[in-house]
Amino acid sequence: MDLDQKCIFCKIIEKKIPARIVHEDEHSLAFEDLNPQAPIHMLIVPKKHIADIHGITVADREIIGHLFFVAKTIAAQKGLDKSGYRMVINNGRDAGQTVFHIHLHLLSGRPFAWPPG
Repeated sequence: MDLDQKCIFCKIIEKKIPARIVHEDEHSLAFEDLNPQAPIHMLIVPKKHIADIHGITVADREIIGHLFFVAKTIAAQKGLDKSGYRMVINNGRDAGQTVFHIHLHLLSGRPFAWPPG
């Protein structure tokens, strides 16, 4: 597991910073967002530090796919699959990425507008 000692998500993965964890396995960690944009807002992060979409390598394909599988699993456990949910990955500052450790947002609990932003 490659971690960046300056990255807040890496510190959460290492349990150096507390978080309300909703899922953990050998490849990922999911926790509630501290600044939620919906009634339900969780972040799903790979345990491997990958800064953004352009940092993904061929070897990371399974890890990235795993994030979506975890999101689906959490959504089903919480009954979000009944009413719907949104999954978002922001890539780069102009897209709203503020922590440069790739992460999947899982949002639900209210209607969402389209287009976003």
